[in-house]
Amino acid sequence: MNLVLKATQFAALKHCDQRRKDGKTPYIIHPISVAMILSEIGSIEDPEILSAALLHDTLEDTGEALEGIKEQFGQEVATIVDGVTKLDRIKFDTKEAQQAASMRKMLVAVAKDLRVLLIKLGDRLHNMRTIASLPKWKQQRIATETLDIYAPLAHRLGMQGLKNELEDLAFAA
Repeated sequence: MNLVLKATQFAALKHCDQRRKDGKTPYIIHPISVAMILSEIGSIEDPEILSAALLHDTLEDTGEALEGIKEQFGQEVATIVDGVTKLDRIKFDTKEAQQAASMRKMLVAVAKDLRVLLIKLGDRLHNMRTIASLPKWKQQRIATETLDIYAPLAHRLGMQGLKNELEDLAFAA
């Protein structure tokens, strides 16, 4: 079976009872949207990154074990999913520009595989596109974090379109 199709089915099953913060949208829309964003960025067609994008929240949000991902999808996909999960565990404090610069460096250092950062950027872009369902204070915190960390990271990676959209959405929030 096609790896991406298998990952889509697996993620849909794992997230079947979950909803996004708005309480209405099925959660599976998020990982599918992240995979679609990645497929649009430079026409990424790598089945491992697209599969990992589809599975990127399964470890934290569904209780699925890393070993299960490895058995189902292989070491490469499991390593990428694990890398994204580890990045999600880093707590941001973006009150000062120096902290943001240090955090960007740490993100790059932690992500031994560039695909981890690409998924994280796709994840942030989709979250910014759907930020309206959050309380205003949380929108502002996430927007500031996006401007301080994610937009500059996208710029460093030469992803000008992604950087611009992240900035536009952050300023709007």
